[in-house]
Amino acid sequence: MPTMPTLVLVGHGMVGQRFLEALAERGLTDTHRVVVLCEEPRPAYDRVRLTSYFSGRTPDELSLTDAEFIARHGIELHLGDPAEHVDRATRTVTARSGLQVTYDALVLATGSYPFVPPVPGKDATGCFVYRTIEDLLAIEEYAKEHATTGAVVGGGLLGLEAAGALRGLGLDTHVVEFAPRLMPVQVDEGGGAALLRTITGLGLSVHTGVGTQEIVADGEGGAVRAMKLSDGSELATDLVVFSAGVRPRDQLARDMGLAVGERGGIAVDERCRTSDPAVYAIGECAQAVDGRVYGLVAPGYEMAQTVAAALASEDGEFTGADLSTKLKLLGVDVASFGDAHGAADGCLDVVYSDSRSGTYKKLVVGPEGELLGGILVGDADAYATLRALTGSVPPLAPEQLVLPAGAGAPVALGPEALPGDAVICSCHNVTKEVIQTQATLPEVKKCTKAGTGCGSCVKLIGRLLPQSGDKGLCGCFPHTRAELYEIVRVKRIASYADLLDAHGRDGARGGEGCEVCKPAVGSIIASLAPTIGAEGHVLDGEQAALQDTNDHFLANLQKNGSYSVVPRIPGGEVTPEKLIVIGEVARDFGLYTKITGGQRIDLFGARVEQLPLIWARLVDAGFESGHAYGKALRTVKSCVGQTWCRYGVQDSVRMAIGLELRYRGLRAPHKLKSAVSGCGRECAEAQSKDFGVIATANGWNLYVGGNGGATPRHADLLAQDLSDAELVRLIDRFLMFYIRTADRLERTASWLERIEGGLGHVRDVVVHDSLGLCDELEALMADHVAHYRDEWADTLDDPERLERFVSFVNAPDAPDPLVRFVPERDQIKPDLPLLSIGSRPLEGSLTS
Repeated sequence: MPTMPTLVLVGHGMVGQRFLEALAERGLTDTHRVVVLCEEPRPAYDRVRLTSYFSGRTPDELSLTDAEFIARHGIELHLGDPAEHVDRATRTVTARSGLQVTYDALVLATGSYPFVPPVPGKDATGCFVYRTIEDLLAIEEYAKEHATTGAVVGGGLLGLEAAGALRGLGLDTHVVEFAPRLMPVQVDEGGGAALLRTITGLGLSVHTGVGTQEIVADGEGGAVRAMKLSDGSELATDLVVFSAGVRPRDQLARDMGLAVGERGGIAVDERCRTSDPAVYAIGECAQAVDGRVYGLVAPGYEMAQTVAAALASEDGEFTGADLSTKLKLLGVDVASFGDAHGAADGCLDVVYSDSRSGTYKKLVVGPEGELLGGILVGDADAYATLRALTGSVPPLAPEQLVLPAGAGAPVALGPEALPGDAVICSCHNVTKEVIQTQATLPEVKKCTKAGTGCGSCVKLIGRLLPQSGDKGLCGCFPHTRAELYEIVRVKRIASYADLLDAHGRDGARGGEGCEVCKPAVGSIIASLAPTIGAEGHVLDGEQAALQDTNDHFLANLQKNGSYSVVPRIPGGEVTPEKLIVIGEVARDFGLYTKITGGQRIDLFGARVEQLPLIWARLVDAGFESGHAYGKALRTVKSCVGQTWCRYGVQDSVRMAIGLELRYRGLRAPHKLKSAVSGCGRECAEAQSKDFGVIATANGWNLYVGGNGGATPRHADLLAQDLSDAELVRLIDRFLMFYIRTADRLERTASWLERIEGGLGHVRDVVVHDSLGLCDELEALMADHVAHYRDEWADTLDDPERLERFVSFVNAPDAPDPLVRFVPERDQIKPDLPLLSIGSRPLEGSLTS
C-alpha cells in the first residue's frame, strides 16, 4: 500500500477543531494521515463561552471535541505536546516530547496569547491572564484563599468577561480601561455610556481613561496588594487579571523564516497559504490579505474551510470577514455589526437611547437608505435580523427599527423580510435559503452547523423553519405532553403500552416507542400513580423500562461508570449521629465525599453492585433517597432562620423541612429546587429556585419560576404575607398546575415564560381559581403525599428489584474492572485512561 500523505495541524483550539471537521466532511481524513500537536492538556473547547465555567458549566461541557469523532477518522491527537521546531527543508515538525513528524502540508493554528503591559510588578503573585481553562482554574483557586478584591486591566470583550468571572467568585471587582469608554472597539460613546451605567449598577467599579502604572506587591516576588494608576491614584486589590487584548502567536512561524505582518501575524494569501506553499495559517495567528488579524471565531472558521477546500483541490478564498459580534456581558446584551462607527462617507446615524433602562441603539445608514451597520446595548434581540439586512435598504424606516415595542414601533421585523442570500449564521457563513432546506433545528445544526458557533442566530433560525401544525411530543404521539397528561388522568391509563396503542400515531401503535416519549410518559404515570392506580415504583414492571439511565439504578451515573449516592437531608438539618453514619459509609466503601450547594452530602464512586449495600446502611440509619437521579424535587434549602439568626423573622428551617418532606418524590417534567429564607437578606437564595419562600414579619412571600445555571432567571412574586396553611396550599396548586401543563424537560422558569398569559395567568389559576381547578390540584397533591414511599427502602425489600444491581449478568459479584480511581486531596477521583487515538497512543499527559 502506498504511504498516505501527512497533514500536520499545530494547535487544537476552536479553529483547529473546525479544520479537522472540514477535512472529514471532504473525506480527506480517509486519504491522509492527520497529526495534531496540541499545547494545552485538553482537546479543543469553547473559548467563547469560557466564563460560563463560573456559572456551573464544567470543562467537559465546554469541550468541542468528541473522542469518537477523533477515533473514527484516525486522527492522531497529541495533548500537552506542542510543536517546538519546524525544518522546512526536510518538512519535519519536532514536538516538545521529541516526536518528529514529516509533513506534506502543515497548518498553523497557534491562535493568540494575552498581551500583558510591561508594567513593573506584572509578575507578582496574584497576577493572572484570562485565556484558557487552566487560567480560570488558577484564578478560582487563588481567589478562594487569598483575595477579597480583584482588578481587571482592560475593559474590552475579554476584560468584561474576566470581570464577570471575578464578580462570580464573590470579589469586589474593578475594571481599569485606558480608553475613555468600555469596549472601545465595538461601541461608540453613547453605547459605552449605556454599558457603563448598567455595569456600575451591578456593583462593579469602572475606571476609564486611566492606565496601569505599576503593580504593588509585598516585597520581591510577593503577593499583589495594590495597583498604581496613571492619574496618581492607588487601587487596593489582592488579585489582578490582565485582559488588555491579545497578540498573534507567530513565534514558531518567525523561527521558520515565514513572512509576518508589520504588527504581527503570519502573512497569508487568499488561500491562507504562507510564504511557504506547503504551510498554511488559520485563525488568530494569521494576517489575512486585507492586512487584518481577526480575533473572532467566525473568520477563523472561514479560514479553516478555505484551507480544507485548497487541500481538496476545491475553489475557495478568504479575503476578509464580517466583524459583527453579539454577546452577553455581565447579563447585558451587547452587539455591533457592519460599519458600527460610521466610517463611510455621507453616512447618517439613527439613535435611540433610554438611560433608565440601559438601552442604546444606533443604526448607521448610507446616503441611499441602505443599512451599513449598528450598535445595540441592553436590547439586542433584533441583532440577527439587522445584521442580515446590512448592505440593503430595510423594508421599514430606520427609526422604526430602533424604537422599542409600545413606543411607536411596528410589529418586529420578521425573517420574511430577509433576502435568500442573507447570511444568518456568520460563524459558519450559512444563508437563509440554505437553512430553509432543512425541517428542524437539529437538522440545521447537523447538516449546516448553523447555530453551533456563538449561538446568536438560533432564535432567528427557529423563525425561518417551517412551523408545522403538528405539536406532537414525538413521532409516536400526535399529542403534547400536557394533552397526554390529561388523557392519562381522565381515562386512568396506567400503562405506557396501553396509551401508545390507544392514542399513538398509526405507525407507532403496537411498537416499542422512543427515547423521547418513554421517560415523559413514565413521569406522567408516576405523577398520577395514586390517582390512576398505577404501579408507583419506578422499577416496577413496565415502569422500569421507561426510565432514563439514572432512574434504572436510582443513582446518578458518573463519568467513569461509577454512581453517586445522595441521601435526603431535609432543609440541610442533620444530627451528629446521622453525620457519623455518612462518614462511616464513605470510609468503608472508599467514596468521595462532597457537601453540595443544595445543603446535601453527596457520596461519589460507588460501583453498581455496591449501591444496595450502601443504601441498606443509610436506610437503617433513617435516611431516604434524595432523588438526585430523578426529574423530581431535589432539595429545599434553608438558612437557620429566627431560631438562631438575630435577623430572622420566621422559622425557615421548620418550613423547609416541612416542604421537602411534603414534596419528596414528586415526579415532574424536570427537576425541582426550592429554598426558604428566614428574612429579606435572602441567605438561602430563594429567588433563584423553582419555588422559593421568603419570611416577612407577617408570614411568607412565595416566589415562583426562578432558575440558576447557564441561563439564570429571577423568580417572580406570586403572593405575599401568607400563613403557613396558605403557603402550602398555593405551592400544592402551583406544582400540580406546572406538572399538568408543562412540556417535556421544561423547567418552571421556561414554562412560566412560555405559557400564554405568563405569571398573570398562573396567578389567576393558582391564587384566584379562575379555571375552577384548585380543588382538583389540591386533591392530586394530597394523593401524592398520602402514598409516598421511599424508593430505596422499597427496593431493598424486593429481591427481584435488587437483581438489576450487577455489573455483569453472568458474574453478579464481579466489579467492573474499568471503574478505577486514583487519590486526590486525601480522597479519590476517577482514573480515566488515556485514549488511544488513531494509529498512535495518546502522548503527553492530562493534568488535573
